Amino acid sequence: MDSTQQQKPADHRQNLHGAAAIERLREMVKDSPNCFFCTHPGAGQPTDTRPMSVRQVDEAGNFWFLSSSDSLKNAELASDATVELFFQGSEQSGFLHVTGRATVSRDRAKIGELWEPVLKNWFTGGIDDPRITVIKVTPGDGYYWDNQHGDLVAGIKILMGAATGRTLDDSIEGQVKPH
Repeated sequence: MDSTQQQKPADHRQNLHGAAAIERLREMVKDSPNCFFCTHPGAGQPTDTRPMSVRQVDEAGNFWFLSSSDSLKNAELASDATVELFFQGSEQSGFLHVTGRATVSRDRAKIGELWEPVLKNWFTGGIDDPRITVIKVTPGDGYYWDNQHGDLVAGIKILMGAATGRTLDDSIEGQVKPH
């Protein structure tokens, strides 16, 4: 344990499992639906990363995206379904890293459920664009970092800690394991 961890109160760490983990995922994505979506193109090659917007986190904790069938991302998922998602809610809080397995489909009902008119910017044929695919990411392990009482309280505690020389960190962190 590093020195900053030793100065924190014991309740700064909370591992979440099952329903509590799913609720944390849903809350964090609701606040910040954009993430870095990382795929693994092949052995010895660097991870490919691109921004994506989560269209939904369902009751089981699965992340849902829409993607173009002719994208590099979809091609990489065909050879390795392992993904990593990185979220940042704000400048000071709401960080989340999730690993998972992706499946790609052309489920028309799900496309209809996830569709919004603004998506025509990427799918010029609209909701019936033949290139639209659905990516479902089933999360495995994850880790989150956040604050317990909001950014304002966390900021005040940081300033007070700096003034007194004591760690008054309001952070909370832990593993998330929805399944």
